[in-house]
Parts: sequence; structure tokens; C-alpha cells
Amino acid sequence: MDIIRRLKNKVVVSVQAMPSEPLYAEVCINALMKSVIKGGAGALRVAGSRDVKNAKKLFDVPVIGLTKPEVIPQNFKEIVYITPTLKQVVELIEAGADVVAFDGTPRPRPEGCTLKEIIKHISINDRISMADISTLEEGLNCAELGVDILSTTLSGYTTQSPMLSDKPDFKLLEDLVKNTDLPVILEGRIWEPEEVDKAFELGAHAVVIGSAITRPQLITKRFVQRKK
Repeated sequence: MDIIRRLKNKVVVSVQAMPSEPLYAEVCINALMKSVIKGGAGALRVAGSRDVKNAKKLFDVPVIGLTKPEVIPQNFKEIVYITPTLKQVVELIEAGADVVAFDGTPRPRPEGCTLKEIIKHISINDRISMADISTLEEGLNCAELGVDILSTTLSGYTTQSPMLSDKPDFKLLEDLVKNTDLPVILEGRIWEPEEVDKAFELGAHAVVIGSAITRPQLITKRFVQRKK
């Protein structure tokens, strides 16, 4: 579990772009990864085998891999779309991901795949499993199934977890820390350094930051659409 140890108290940066976005080009994603590593990122969270391979080749940090569809469907709150099947898990493992992240909700998955099968396959291939969940109950279920890490990634983005605030879900983080013995990662809606401090004070193992660092269109929108 050396990878879990290396993630302790680290800021992990999610370097992702959709295929329709300018920064999706391989040279752009590689440049973003180099920039955040230079800035002190302790690990990377990237989507797809291309970026997993490049992250492993270019940097000596833990790499969290996942898959997403080329276009996020409009009903994304109702379906599983983050690393949904064993096929995607295999692709990430073969690409070299140290940690495989996947939707950890109990919702039906494509091809009849189950959470238990995904967690088991990651384990037998000597990789770390990370369940992206949206509620305490989902986290407890994944813990029972033997997952290695829990992440609050999907809080506010499923029908089971209405978004009550534009702030990180510190309550879910705190509940997971108190009710499981697993490393818990805070991810989602983190925009301020003070929120990172609070996450670690509440017991977060690590913090994942994405949009606030690597999504310039969203950063720009915050300034353009500011309250006047």
C-alpha cells in the first residue's frame, strides 16, 4: 500500500479535458500536467489510457486513472459513467494506473458488471481501488466490498445527493472519516486554499482539485459572471 502512503496529505490535481475542448490535445494535457507538478501537486488524476500512460512516463508521482465518455450525457445524475465496466478497468491497469477510480454507487452498470467484480479485479492486479461516491451509505457499502480508498467526487452529482451548496461536501467527508477506517479523499467544488486546510483538519487523507486549477473556461466564467 505504498501508493496510499504516498498520497497522504497531498494535493492531487485532476488534469482532464473533454474531447470537444481545446486543451484536450495531448500536448496541452501534458503541459498542464508538467505545470501542476512543478507547482507541487503530489499526484495526478487523469482520464483515459492516453493520459495515464503519459503521466506514468513523465512523472514519478501516483497516478489515479479513470474513464469517461466523450460526451457527458444530460442524464448524468442518473447513470454510471465513470469507469463503468471491467473493460475500462482493464484498459487503465494496462496503461499503468496506480489507482483505478470508478463510480462507487450501487446503480446498475453497463454489461451487467458489478461493483464487487470491479473492486476484486483491481485488487488481484495489485492496484489500488478508489470508489467515487455521493453518500455515506454508498461509502459504507464500498467499504464492505473491500475498496481501498473512498472519494467524495460524486456528491451533488447524483439523484441520491442533491447539491445543497456550491462548497465542498465537508459533512460527507467528516461522516466517512468517522464511520470507516479507510482513507477518504475530498473532491468536488474546491476553490480556495482555506478549504484544503479544512479538509485536512477533518481527517482527509488527500484532496483532489480540478476545475479551480486546470479548467480555464470555468475559472474565467467565475470572474465574468461574478455578483455585482
